[in-house]
Amino acid sequence: MTKRYGFWTLTFLVIANMIGAGVFTTSGFSLMDLGSPGLVVLAWVAGGLIAITGAFSYGQLIKAMPESGGEYLFLSRAAHPLLGFIAGWVSLIAGFSGAIAFAATALEAYVLPEGMRPGWMPAGTLAVCSILLAGLFHGRNPRLGALVQNSVVVLKLVLLSAILLFAAAQFSSETMPGVSAPTVDLTGWTLVSAFAGSLVWISLSYSGFNAAVYVADEVEAANRTIPRAMVAGTGIVMVLYLLLNAVFVYAPPPEAIKGQADVATIAAEFIGGAAFASFVRWTIVTCLLTSVFSMIMTAPRVYAKMADDGLLPGFIRMRGGSPGRAILLQVALAVLLVLISSLQGLLSYLGLTLSISAAGSVCCLFLSGVRTKPLAHYSNLIPLVFILCTLIAAGIMVSFNPWQLLGTAITFAIGAVAYVLTRIYRPKADLLATTEIEKALAEDVQEPPQSKS
Repeated sequence: MTKRYGFWTLTFLVIANMIGAGVFTTSGFSLMDLGSPGLVVLAWVAGGLIAITGAFSYGQLIKAMPESGGEYLFLSRAAHPLLGFIAGWVSLIAGFSGAIAFAATALEAYVLPEGMRPGWMPAGTLAVCSILLAGLFHGRNPRLGALVQNSVVVLKLVLLSAILLFAAAQFSSETMPGVSAPTVDLTGWTLVSAFAGSLVWISLSYSGFNAAVYVADEVEAANRTIPRAMVAGTGIVMVLYLLLNAVFVYAPPPEAIKGQADVATIAAEFIGGAAFASFVRWTIVTCLLTSVFSMIMTAPRVYAKMADDGLLPGFIRMRGGSPGRAILLQVALAVLLVLISSLQGLLSYLGLTLSISAAGSVCCLFLSGVRTKPLAHYSNLIPLVFILCTLIAAGIMVSFNPWQLLGTAITFAIGAVAYVLTRIYRPKADLLATTEIEKALAEDVQEPPQSKS
């Protein structure tokens, strides 16, 4: 297979995947729950540190299994094909299709705010067009698609830097009055619960840290390049997130942004008036467009890998170095979600579902077929921190609102049923061939690499 992606393309892919709708919408909800701008920023710090441990952990996974497929690959090879299929199903329904639809819908909301959409234009038109455009670029010419994406990501970083520089200049001038933080009313377990809930939402904004693992088959020296790109991209995004959210929660009065989704433009209006708010709005549109592009680039590699293993129809396999038909499937699913769903409540559902899937994947590092060091070895500490922090935050959130677990449980259950059906109804010859592939790959994983002296 053609090795077309290098360190910078992968780093930009991670940045594009991570900087989407979440960073511009989450802090308003977090401030409503936590009551303090300082606690909101602290939650973004904690989320960033967890994401860096996740990037390191996924780097260890890709060193052991340097192939495309992400969570599906790791769990199916190291644990069991059932768990891998469920992870792939989660990617298909929540991880990518839902996230693409969410980003595209948010893009349309920023381009055409309430009351500005022409009467002749149906709702969702711009969202659908952005998804179709991304599918066209990545489906017809993957190299051109990567080049366009890299260029737009560089533009995105320049625009975000300009926002931060302007905000810093305004904060340091006499024309920008300081805003005092409100008194925190939450204490004890209530505060812990609110912080955990915000952390799960924030984890969705950081969830693209693992984007590079989905294209591993198309990367030269994947076991070295991908880990470096994931950590570098995650580090850059963490710094941007902290600076941006400090601006979002400290510039306007807390009452102006509590519970509001459009915190970025509200803050921009307080900092520089309508003109600066318009500049910020179009910067967000650029960020959301690159987010759609990056997910359309990465997601189909998972489905193509599942098709290679016989768990999805063979027509979506990689052909000619491009998963063109898998891209078509991804575009169709994302467009369908845009058309049939308002995506309300998607933030908690996606955050919880993807957190559990990511934690389960990192658990593979502790299985005997993957692990090359004793369990007590210090190198296992970072993956353990990622797993514990992710699951504890999710557990605390669910303990206060158990209904949030329902959507995640249904998604996992449907995935398990679909896996059983594929085993029952596939042609016998196809099933035997897939079983042989699974055995061979399991043997490869279970033979640990020789440690260097």
